[in-house]
Amino acid sequence: MYKNLSDCQVKPMELFQLYLYLSPQMAMPHINLLTWNLPQPEAQLPWRYLTITMFSPLSTEYIVAFNGYFTAKARSHFINSALKSSEALDWRIVPRKNPASDFPSDFEVVQIRQASHSSLLTLEDHPYIKRVTPQRKVSQKFYILPDPGATCNNDTRWTQKWQSWQSSRPLRRTSLSLAFGFWHATGRHSSRRLLRAIPRHVAQILQADVLWQMGYTGSGVKVAVFDTGLSEKHPHFKNVKERTNWTNEKTLDDGLGHGTFVAGVIASMRECQGFAPDSELHIFRVFTNNQVSYTSWFLDAFNYAILKKIDVLNLSIGGPDFMDHPFVDKVWELTANRVIMVSAIGNDGPLYGTLNNPADQMDVIGVGGIDFEDNIARFSSRGMTTWELPGGYGRVKPDIVTYGSGVRGSGMKEGCRSLSGTSVASPVVAGAVTLLVSTVLNRELVNPASMKQALIASARRLPGVNMFEQGHGKLDLIRAYQILNSYKPQASLSPSYIDLTECPYMWPYCSQPIYYGGMPTIVNVTILNGMGVTGRILDKPIWQPYLPQNGDHIDVAVSYSPVLWPWAGYLAVSISVAKKAASWEGIAQGHVMVTVASPAGNNVGGEMTSTVKLPVKVKIVPTPPRSKRVLWDQYHNLRYPPGYFPRDNLRMKNDPLDWNGDHIHTNFRDMYQHLRSMGYFVEVLGAPITCFDASQYGTFMMVDSEEEYFPEEITKLRRDIDKGLSLIVFSDWYNTSVMRKVKFYDENTRQWWMPDTGGANVPALNDLISVWGMAFSDGLYEGDFTMADHDMYYASGCSIAKFPEDGIVIAKTLKDQGLEVLKQETAVVEGVPILGMYQTPSEGGGRIALYGDSNCIDDSHRQKDCFWLLDALLQYTSYSMTPPSLIHSNSRVTPPTGTDRPLPERLEGNHLYRYSKVLEAHLGDPKPRPLPACPHLSWSKPQPLNETAPSNLWKHQKLLSIDMDKVVLPNVRNYRPQVRPLSPGESGAWDIPGGIMPGRYNQEVGQTIPMFAFLGAMVVLSFFVVQLTKSKNKPKRRKPRVKRPTLPSQPPQTIGPQHTRPRTLED
Repeated sequence: MYKNLSDCQVKPMELFQLYLYLSPQMAMPHINLLTWNLPQPEAQLPWRYLTITMFSPLSTEYIVAFNGYFTAKARSHFINSALKSSEALDWRIVPRKNPASDFPSDFEVVQIRQASHSSLLTLEDHPYIKRVTPQRKVSQKFYILPDPGATCNNDTRWTQKWQSWQSSRPLRRTSLSLAFGFWHATGRHSSRRLLRAIPRHVAQILQADVLWQMGYTGSGVKVAVFDTGLSEKHPHFKNVKERTNWTNEKTLDDGLGHGTFVAGVIASMRECQGFAPDSELHIFRVFTNNQVSYTSWFLDAFNYAILKKIDVLNLSIGGPDFMDHPFVDKVWELTANRVIMVSAIGNDGPLYGTLNNPADQMDVIGVGGIDFEDNIARFSSRGMTTWELPGGYGRVKPDIVTYGSGVRGSGMKEGCRSLSGTSVASPVVAGAVTLLVSTVLNRELVNPASMKQALIASARRLPGVNMFEQGHGKLDLIRAYQILNSYKPQASLSPSYIDLTECPYMWPYCSQPIYYGGMPTIVNVTILNGMGVTGRILDKPIWQPYLPQNGDHIDVAVSYSPVLWPWAGYLAVSISVAKKAASWEGIAQGHVMVTVASPAGNNVGGEMTSTVKLPVKVKIVPTPPRSKRVLWDQYHNLRYPPGYFPRDNLRMKNDPLDWNGDHIHTNFRDMYQHLRSMGYFVEVLGAPITCFDASQYGTFMMVDSEEEYFPEEITKLRRDIDKGLSLIVFSDWYNTSVMRKVKFYDENTRQWWMPDTGGANVPALNDLISVWGMAFSDGLYEGDFTMADHDMYYASGCSIAKFPEDGIVIAKTLKDQGLEVLKQETAVVEGVPILGMYQTPSEGGGRIALYGDSNCIDDSHRQKDCFWLLDALLQYTSYSMTPPSLIHSNSRVTPPTGTDRPLPERLEGNHLYRYSKVLEAHLGDPKPRPLPACPHLSWSKPQPLNETAPSNLWKHQKLLSIDMDKVVLPNVRNYRPQVRPLSPGESGAWDIPGGIMPGRYNQEVGQTIPMFAFLGAMVVLSFFVVQLTKSKNKPKRRKPRVKRPTLPSQPPQTIGPQHTRPRTLED
């Protein structure tokens, strides 16, 4: 296999991924890269890396979670008693030989061959068993490919796997050929994966040396690194307390270098200095050299970390699956045991809605990346969280950002290297946290909530960057130290205020004013409880509007977590405009008061309380006209997790799942920004169609819908359109044969995954629009074309199969992608109907526009945008203005009648009902559930305040009145020795006794030294040239004899150049 991979005569590209899904009977295939015909535009890219991800079916394994910790004997007894009478005749408990094996555990791994649904239910019915979930695994391989034209004799290129840590979203998209069998490989599906470290000393840049000079070096703090291991005698580490292996490989060493680098950023003692060189380093090897890991390995390792009373834990891993319940539950348990977990937010930027788990959890410190110019790194994932969709709104993440681009850390055996990625930014924060913990005398005050409070309250906000990119800002180590050492247990909020007028930080809230009759604006605030692991909100939050600032013009509803655990909870604030402000414009302010109670510690009894204030400021405008209001259907968009909802563009192999939320503020962000710039007001419907007043809106947009529809919704929409509401539908591909073709065996769930819909649920959409004689087909097309002088690209879209005869239909010549997928044959089809526009016949009725592909407005895989087309369709639907460029187009054809081919039907045996809000199982034939009630908000009773609101809502948080300007650092030696960076290949240049480097070497300042030296030299040279010139031009004359004056002499005046102190940055 590897021999063929080393063939150099290949088309060049930046990053190539190959995914192999193998059955147990299939042999390891030989891969010949010459068989793939890459398109010419991509041939300009340099080829560097090849990623091969192999999914090979193993026997079915399940994680059986118990309600408590039990011995191995007790766990075996529980499983035996549960399965004794079940149909699972062939099962066994998988032995786990690791350091946690000798201790009680709260889970077991059970291998069940040919497991039936009844046997799993039998297990879950046992009183001591909490949950049964599939064991999860991901396996990835990375290889360096030679540059084009390089010789092929150097086999060492193929062994340097550490140099290419695959990001889940390459910065450039690549189109891959549709070779035979490739459609089985629908792409990477990894629940947990090491986040790529993409190729100065960061601790000094963040002023860790200030704390070192005060005597704080991380001593006494236990920090755990969950990664790829560490060599035993690495010269950079002096306090490796324990190395443990949780994999099935019999080694503790790091064969990749990733874990060594991460550990070095935290605790290296020389060369590339870490933050806390005297901390106790606990190395957990949870990834093999083949980059394989299982959920059960993490669970055992997490239990052992709790047993060892770890203080800080770094996870430079992540994945989109926030519904991996055993993993998520164990993270909660870890933090509940006072373990401060720091995790990378993900390398899936710059797309929004790409947050990785566990960094997206409230109890975890999620870290994003910036470069050394304080720009958000392109690879850093953006918010919001998508847990809360479709009915709610996501939380702010990341929590904080720090340097993650070009950071130096320890090499695998010795020396230093530079890497980039949020897997680098995460240990920067973990190292800083470890150092900060060592500065606190009363360690009882330090917990996951108090540490996060200190970090976000001290963070430096980056200008021009919104909160879903930077969180609370850039890590400031010294300010965090100041806060921690004056800290008193309390509650706080994230974000600490709501200002819908502050742009760009409060984007997207600030991008659109609110008005009467609009959907309530929802802000999801996180409550951090530094008083204890558990807490509650006393009474109810109080809404207090400021009367002088028109606070009575807005209504506020608040919902919140009934229990704050662990260390955190949510506070959902819904804001709407009061009826009396329907025609008013201005700013309204108020605040929400929340009191949090938590049991007092140290067996004192009673409760501790903390009251926090959430300022609210909004801009209100008169209600816009109906034609300017667009309603986005969020309720009928489904995403991974939990189900397999495939990508909309089938050519994008590196991204098999639709997991970004399909929200106007995630992967449809650019479209939303465009509509706002065009003067439209866009609102989001997170409830059934029966729950909105259609008379308020001009256009209802349904884009990439995967959900089914309630019968009541279909009836309501038909009635609304008859009364003037217009509809725009952007569909996507749906073909049952292709859906069967793109199934794959997923090692995460140990099952064959069959898509439950295509890119969109076309049969459901056809049910919705059939009353007007419209339907989409199951054809699958792609290709470039021109429409109204605009270049367009159709990416895995469907065609219009049926349309009213008096409608407008535009057709184009496209490739039959379905034929290419199924038979590897190429065919060009002329006259494919892709766009339809129709005026309904009822008096005052609305208009309907259909388009068969949503990729041109989706940020995920968009190659050529079609925002101009969306503008034209909105002009048609909102103002009844038919675009002349379309109505007179040469591509206009007679509307299809739908008689040439049958309409698409739902995939037989699909499991959409498992994830649907509409369907439920019913004797093997899913049927609609009862229509749920529409959301009802309970508006808070206002308690008006006749006082002036604060003018500036954004201030650095003052925790319990801590004024950081008055908290000064102790007296520290104020000298800064010159320290030079390492030369290439040099090591040990900074071998300081004790591992502590006095002084601070700021590479940003270091880079400016040559410039200042040059300018200084030029000034001195100019001075001497001027003096020399003066001396040459001055005529020589005899010095006259001067008589000694009789009066007292006065000091002569200086007529030469005056010397003043040069201005410095401190001036």
